[in-house]
Amino acid sequence: MPPLNADERTTLESWLDFYRVTLATKCEGLEDERLRFASVSPSQLTLLGLLQHVAEVERNWFRRVLAGEQAPPIFGPSDQPEGRDGGFAVTAQSSYRAAVEIWQDEIRHARANCAARALDDTSPFMGSAVSLRWIYIHMVGEYARHCGHADLIRERIDGAVGV
Repeated sequence: MPPLNADERTTLESWLDFYRVTLATKCEGLEDERLRFASVSPSQLTLLGLLQHVAEVERNWFRRVLAGEQAPPIFGPSDQPEGRDGGFAVTAQSSYRAAVEIWQDEIRHARANCAARALDDTSPFMGSAVSLRWIYIHMVGEYARHCGHADLIRERIDGAVGV
C-alpha cells in the first residue's frame, strides 16, 4: 500500500511500485502454459505477454525517452522499430523466467535513471519536452490499466481474485 501522506515523488514512486508488485502477484504460482493462456476470445492478451509488454514500456520511457539511450526492442520483430507489437506477442521461445528477469532488469535501469533527476527535469520527446513527473504519472496509468487486464485474465485461468 502506498503511503497515504508523503511528498510527491515518494507518492508517485510508491504507486508505480505498488502496480509493479500487483502485476507480479497476478502471475505468481502459474506455470508457463497458464501464463500463455489467452482467456477472453478474440483477444490474444496473456499474462506472459503483459509482462513482456511492461518490460518494453519501462525500457521505452525510462531508457529511450528519459535517458536518451539507444536501447533496441526486447521482444517482437526486430524489423519493426521500437517493438511495434509492444512485446505482447508470445512466441515458442518466450518464458516466464526470462520475461521476469528482463522486466526486473528494466526496473533497475528505470530506478537508476530516475535517481539523479528531479520531477521537473525534462527530456526531448515528440518535438517538445516531457518531465519525469509526467512519465511517472503515465507509467502509473499504464500499469493500472494492465493490472486490470491481468485481474480478468487470472480470474478466467483459475478463479483467483484480489491483489
